[in-house]
Amino acid sequence: MASHLFCGRVNLNILREAARKDLREFLDKCSGSKAIVWDEYLTGPFGLIAQYSLLKEHEVEKMFTLKGGRIPSAAVKNIVFFVRPRLELMDIIAENVANEDKLQPREFHILFVPRRSLLCEQRLKEKGVLNSFTNIDEYILDLIPYDGDLLSMESESSFRECYLENDQTSLYHAAKGLMTLQALYGTIPQIFGKGECARHVANMMLRMKREFAGSHTQILPVFDTLLLLDRNVDLLTPLATQLTYEGLIDEIFGITNGYVKLPPEKFAQKKQGEGGKDLPTEPKKLQLNSAEELYAEIRDKNFNAVGAALSKKAKIISAAFEERHNAKTVGEIKQFVSQLPHMQAARGSLANHTSIAELIKDITTSEDFFDSLTVEQEFMTGVDTDKVSTYIEDCIAQKDPLIKILRLVCMQSVCNNGLKQKVLDYYKKEILQTYGYKHILTLKNIEKVGLLKPQSTMRNNYPTIRKTLKLWMEDANEQNPNDISYVYSGYAPLSVRLTQVLARPGWRSIEEVLKILPGPHFEERQLVPTGLHKKRQPGENRTTLVFFLGGVTYAEIAALRFLSHMEDSGTEYIIATTKLINGTSWIKSLMDNPEENLP
Repeated sequence: MASHLFCGRVNLNILREAARKDLREFLDKCSGSKAIVWDEYLTGPFGLIAQYSLLKEHEVEKMFTLKGGRIPSAAVKNIVFFVRPRLELMDIIAENVANEDKLQPREFHILFVPRRSLLCEQRLKEKGVLNSFTNIDEYILDLIPYDGDLLSMESESSFRECYLENDQTSLYHAAKGLMTLQALYGTIPQIFGKGECARHVANMMLRMKREFAGSHTQILPVFDTLLLLDRNVDLLTPLATQLTYEGLIDEIFGITNGYVKLPPEKFAQKKQGEGGKDLPTEPKKLQLNSAEELYAEIRDKNFNAVGAALSKKAKIISAAFEERHNAKTVGEIKQFVSQLPHMQAARGSLANHTSIAELIKDITTSEDFFDSLTVEQEFMTGVDTDKVSTYIEDCIAQKDPLIKILRLVCMQSVCNNGLKQKVLDYYKKEILQTYGYKHILTLKNIEKVGLLKPQSTMRNNYPTIRKTLKLWMEDANEQNPNDISYVYSGYAPLSVRLTQVLARPGWRSIEEVLKILPGPHFEERQLVPTGLHKKRQPGENRTTLVFFLGGVTYAEIAALRFLSHMEDSGTEYIIATTKLINGTSWIKSLMDNPEENLP
């Protein structure tokens, strides 16, 4: 069930159902029994659209992961490859088909996600297997609903493609995704944007709109405004350590397609007298979304406020179980029994989140975490950003993880509008001598995207941006926040501050700052068909879709949710992105062969 997709201002289940319908139609084209061979990266995103039960209804009997050699034997009529359009995957598919048992002929089909590729088909032709395929099709999976207010394309290297390789494929997919959204939820009348990629997406979308003029269904617009934001407008936010509950889960354990894998020992069910024997060895896999009542309540809180919330919840659940002693009549007992499954689920949820909070607390209370956070906050407030940091020096000397070093060095560079040449050269020399010269490409990549750069003759504009947009708030209230800065315990994400100012009082009030930030800022209007103009009721909030091109962090999502829930905000936000990221996954995406090269 996808009940959590109904709960927001916009029913995102409509998008999920449209994707399921397309999938059913493709599967029905391949009549008879089927085995699906998966490109492993796609299994997570597809799991959010369709469970195995739906595939089973359409005669899918087996599922395999795409690997070289032969496809495992299966008594099925059709073999269907679900793959991204990647040349290296075509080589594996060609090997699979060439090794097929000629005595047991089967029909082959390819489904490219999200787009069909002529280059890939050419590769299959060169390998001599193109004619073996009965169906070659594409499955347009652009925006995947993750939660009631969250959509992601899960395009794993969109930032790298746009800013390093000058490949705008993911921007085309973003524009197509926005067209799909408008086909289902109506035309978005106002478009605002900041950054080069935002300009490209808006241009492509407006061109597509002209090309398909008159072909869209007449739907009353659900969204009032679309805001397109380039990730490189705000390079600082993803580098900072997220301090919300969900943000820290992602920083420490990594959330993938709505699931997290956790150390199993914390979740072992110990029975009396058994001691600690037979502890589980498989990681504990938990789904994280707003369908779980407690998670929806605590996910966006600053971690320092989570303990009190869990303690309060424990008292409520305990009191609910105590009610059984007061149930005297048959009716009262019956009512208590009917509530029991919900109460037991709540107790299980509380136990899980108490264990996760303990795991996080072990890290956040460590001296190392505190020291690193102190240095981050010093950089963000402009302290000692123009000289070599002794803390970073010590971390390199202790051979701390390279990604931690890169995050801190990049943060210092961003907060200082570049580093003095001798400081930059010193850091680069120390990193290469300590972690190996194979990382010279990584340093080149992060320089090319602007995360690390020498200081130019221009003055440092970061203090101006910080003061004008109030990016640093002293004494941020973590328990009962009154400003978005609580998500980083003082730092207000620049991207979200821009979103907040756009809603009220408008970007004209910060024209000077917008000129300093990279890329153009613009406003476009789309004509809404006659009779479909939204009549707003008194007190009704506007709905804005904020689309992050290049990735968004969970802390930024929490800050936007906070704005949605503010009494006087007047705007509710739905978030879309090319990828859900954190500082580690973001820096990793800019490395060449990160798995091989990381020490």
